[in-house]
Amino acid sequence: QMLLRRVGPPLAWEKFLLVFYVLVTSPNKQSNSNQHHFGNSVSVKLSHNVIGEGQPLVILHGLFGSKRNWSSIARLLSDRFRVLTVDLRNHGESPWNDVHDYPSMAEDVATLIEQKCSKPALVLGHSMGGKVAMYLSLVWSHLVNQLIVVDIPPARSSGTPIDYVHAMQKVPLATLSHRRDVELALADMIPDPKVRGFLVTNITSQPEGLTWTANLDAIEKYFDQILDWPDSLKGRQFFRPTLFLEGEYSTFVGPEHVEVIQHFFPAAHQQIIENAGHWVHVENTAAFLHAVRAFLESS
Repeated sequence: QMLLRRVGPPLAWEKFLLVFYVLVTSPNKQSNSNQHHFGNSVSVKLSHNVIGEGQPLVILHGLFGSKRNWSSIARLLSDRFRVLTVDLRNHGESPWNDVHDYPSMAEDVATLIEQKCSKPALVLGHSMGGKVAMYLSLVWSHLVNQLIVVDIPPARSSGTPIDYVHAMQKVPLATLSHRRDVELALADMIPDPKVRGFLVTNITSQPEGLTWTANLDAIEKYFDQILDWPDSLKGRQFFRPTLFLEGEYSTFVGPEHVEVIQHFFPAAHQQIIENAGHWVHVENTAAFLHAVRAFLESS
């Protein structure tokens, strides 16, 4: 086949096409250099920290959490494990993406394990991160050696009220200077100071002012899916050792979830952590660590 090429300076319309091509193919603020394409989906390159040596242990935070929330736990477990604390997409220092569903989040983590772990990983996930961990183990089971799910069932859950998202969206960040100002702005809509204190950990200061590290628009768009459990997982099972840790005072997991847990995870063991609510690892750290170590070292 013969290719014809015109010799001479480019015409005006050719210059326009060249400029247009450069504009549409250049990486944007959040993504292309930090994303990998798999078929029709896009896997985000996740920000993560690594500490310790040994078998890889990947820790996944919950909604509005970040890898920083787990740094103390990671340090305490680093004597026996190579701990990777991860920022899930649209959180912390990881890139933003318009899609925020469990298939996409789990694929992000699968990519991370494939690239950063030389063997199947131990995977621990809390709340939303627990659902990501469960999805990962059911779809990419060859990447998961043992699974720990913290205070979330493989079912629809009540979760964080969407009112929290709306309250965060309404904060006039452009007029505020400090994280404390944001916390005060949330007070009328979110009366619990512990919840407000947790949510404002998603504030960062940039040269242009305060910004949210969490992609509130994507989270709002997919909020119902975050609370839900994907129907596409029906019929799948993960047969390797699995531990479900539940806070004594938490309402996220109850007796009504025993059957569905055993359905998806036939080797699952459920354990209640006393004197703890949904944030099990914070409210009773010693008991949480004891349970995690006992499970990982005995399986």
